[in-house]
Amino acid sequence: MSEENQSDSSQKRPATRLNERILSSMSRRSVAAHPWHDLEIGPGAPTIFNVVVEITKGSKVKYELDKKTGLIKVDRVLYSSVVYPHNYGFIPRTLCDDGDPMDVLVLMQEPILPACFLRARAIGLMPMIDQGEKDDKIIAVCADDPEYRHYNDLNELSPHRLAEIRRFFEDYKKNENKEVAVNEFLPAVAAQEAVQRSMDLYAEYILQSLRC
Repeated sequence: MSEENQSDSSQKRPATRLNERILSSMSRRSVAAHPWHDLEIGPGAPTIFNVVVEITKGSKVKYELDKKTGLIKVDRVLYSSVVYPHNYGFIPRTLCDDGDPMDVLVLMQEPILPACFLRARAIGLMPMIDQGEKDDKIIAVCADDPEYRHYNDLNELSPHRLAEIRRFFEDYKKNENKEVAVNEFLPAVAAQEAVQRSMDLYAEYILQSLRC
């Protein structure tokens, strides 16, 4: 094609239009959805609730929520030669004593991409102390996975599955010289109470923020 024809073609081509969402964001007329605050916990809480997945089953990468932006960021690659045994994430619109949303380990057949959300059922609570601070984890199953959705309590899982979960959390920070202690697992009712308390703490936090 000649230079003249190329020039005519470029003049006829319409200018690229930026997506309205991008323009709106650049002008600060809107705010992107935040998975912690904008996603509802679900009408079945504290028994069945939404979970935002941060870390994929089988991953050695420790992803976590960036609380300021709502994006999922890479925190670190695990120092130990272990991988997350199940999908791991948090419950939206909850708050714990450490200032973070409630953590959840979700048992299901398949790995889930970070930033996706799913419905989960609480079946137990794993009390945990991470470097001297309380850091309990909800043990849950995916409510829409046909292989796991019928589970209602930890005592329905095999002892090996519970030992696997315990060992992962006891070991995954050892090479960082950080101490983690896992106490005896508690039943589904304790998990539901923990979720409810985190919901109440979140509601209290929102009310205090509105008063400021």
